[in-house]
Amino acid sequence: MKKYLIIGFFLLGYLAASHASAQEERERPRDSFYETLSVRERAPADLPNVREADILWSKRIWQYIDVRKKINQPLYFPERPTGDYRSLMQVLEDAIRAGELRAYSVDDDSFIGEPLDPDELFDEVLASTDVITVDGVDQEVHIPFQPTEILIFRIKEEWFFDTRRGVMDVRIIGISPARLSRDDVTGQYTDVHSPIFWVPFEEARAALASAPVVNRRNNKQVESFDDLFIRRFFDAVIYREERPDNRAIREYIEDPYERLLEARRIREEIRNFELDIWHY
Repeated sequence: MKKYLIIGFFLLGYLAASHASAQEERERPRDSFYETLSVRERAPADLPNVREADILWSKRIWQYIDVRKKINQPLYFPERPTGDYRSLMQVLEDAIRAGELRAYSVDDDSFIGEPLDPDELFDEVLASTDVITVDGVDQEVHIPFQPTEILIFRIKEEWFFDTRRGVMDVRIIGISPARLSRDDVTGQYTDVHSPIFWVPFEEARAALASAPVVNRRNNKQVESFDDLFIRRFFDAVIYREERPDNRAIREYIEDPYERLLEARRIREEIRNFELDIWHY
């Protein structure tokens, strides 16, 4: 009799475990009325191979992207991860912490030197402290880094004319999140931004390609951050061009309006070179 009871208890336990396992293996409800392919399975798009011998002319420039502009807002939202969607800063932070992407010091945007330690970078260097008063006692509070602090992204890129394909093309070389400074009196943001680190774009493309971006034009067409950068779906302003003294525009032009005109002149120079090639 005891033998049959033991067998009975064993079967009941087995059935209960199987039922629990079946519950765990059930797929979560999908947030759609049709099966969607995961953008996380995407790989970066292949770009045409370029040889040094094919480059007739090139110009290196630095631009900044202000995510407060409407066209650039997909880089900033959502402020907190929502489903598969994350902000560009969150994507970069996650990739750096996971060891998939290396961050380099802002002292040199050529990626020279040892990569920065992820934990030290985000938990110490980019974090801040504040002093609050509790029951008349001042206490120091640790304020962790928040991706929403980043309102500017700098990009380093090179424009070139490819004689083999007969086209003017561009390649992004690096991306740098930057913090906007505040006026000490008014507390308002100024137009001065300070980079926090640089990452090589080619190395970042795998993480960018697997991160969907909000597409306001068509919800059905899922795009990635890699698509956004490669297709140039952003608005940027030139703040520096390659020159012997390595100075940014604001270092030799004080007036903000004149700086915009200088940025426009540099852009027109790139455009006019392509037109002149075909004209002559």
